[in-house]
Amino acid sequence: MTYPLAFPSNLFPSLPLPMSGAALLGFVLVIGLLGGQLFRRVLKVPITGFIVTGVLLGPSGFDLIIPEILDSMRIFVDVSVGLVLFEAGRRVDLHWLRRERWLLSTGVAESLLSFSLMYLTLTWFGLNPLLAAMGSAIGVCTSPAVLLLVSRNLRAEGQVTERALSLVAINSAFAFFLFTLTLSYLHLEHTTDLYTVVLHPLYLLAGSVGLSWIMGSAMLKLCRWLGRREELQFILLVGVLLLTTGIANQLKLPVLLAPLLLGMMSRAMDRGRFMTAVDFGPAGQLCFVVLFVYAGTTLTLFRFVDVLGVAVAFIAVRFAAKSAVVLLLSRLSGLKMKQAGLLCVSLLPMSGVAIVMVQSAAALYPDVGTRLSTVILAAVAILDLIGPLAAQLSLKLAGEASPCVTEPKTIFTRRSDETAGI
Repeated sequence: MTYPLAFPSNLFPSLPLPMSGAALLGFVLVIGLLGGQLFRRVLKVPITGFIVTGVLLGPSGFDLIIPEILDSMRIFVDVSVGLVLFEAGRRVDLHWLRRERWLLSTGVAESLLSFSLMYLTLTWFGLNPLLAAMGSAIGVCTSPAVLLLVSRNLRAEGQVTERALSLVAINSAFAFFLFTLTLSYLHLEHTTDLYTVVLHPLYLLAGSVGLSWIMGSAMLKLCRWLGRREELQFILLVGVLLLTTGIANQLKLPVLLAPLLLGMMSRAMDRGRFMTAVDFGPAGQLCFVVLFVYAGTTLTLFRFVDVLGVAVAFIAVRFAAKSAVVLLLSRLSGLKMKQAGLLCVSLLPMSGVAIVMVQSAAALYPDVGTRLSTVILAAVAILDLIGPLAAQLSLKLAGEASPCVTEPKTIFTRRSDETAGI
């Protein structure tokens, strides 16, 4: 008597094969990398390739991105933004800024003027004053990721490069500060509790400063104990950044402000130069691919048609305000007019950090975030395409790009602190 051969049904996969979140995330990384390299060879701008790839994979293209992938990518995005902002903070020499007060004045003035003019523009187009204030705060920030990566790829050094990076850090800090202040008005619209309206923004700012000071002090003490061994300090720095970001998230503090302040404070307090330059290498490049591909996937282009005019006006006013201050104060800060003009162009990019700020507003109040994101993300979509190219062109025309660039360095290969200032 024979019996039919039977196999348990769960031994073999069912067809069609379902794609897991990990497999789709890997697919996104590979396609994003290939897109970046294609644009590097054609236009010499890999950032635009990463973003365009994200757009094609997202709702505006083949719509392959599912919420599970975005959730997986968001972990990398938070880490990437933290690394970028820490690097931007490390580029700011607070002691040097005390001597070069005109550069500090330029950063403060262009942040305040651009905020004011963008606010007037958005309200003139009929946006709610609260939304206009929040959108203007986001618009103050120049993308630190774009400037850092472009300068690293070109190995650029000089007056325009270093001043651009310093201004990016200054207006990023102001953007986060102004964005936090607008939260008080946001709370006022949703609650009549005066304590919440007044104390919450103070808690966000004071808490971020306090957390950054504590973590920076602890990190420098550990660096002193470990010695100037790059491989050990690399692990320490990544761990401290992850810990700082995690604590900020648990304490409901601005995840963006804490890493930036940590970078500033760690440099200002490191008078014994216990912290060495650290090379993040391939890990940093991985985070960068994820950051810009993620930025592209959030851009739903067909939604931007109705607000295209507002977005273009927003970009024009933003550029005009920043340029007016830089050109006006260029002589006082020791810049020639050509250098000042190229510096204005280098401040054009606005990308990943702006998207994270929009999503932060949406997380607090989804209705506000939805209305706000349409205009801001439309502006980001335009600047994602032209911003990296403009930044790269400005540094090349300034004559500060290395003439013998072969394989670009990753963003996270830092120079020593002695060459981080001007």
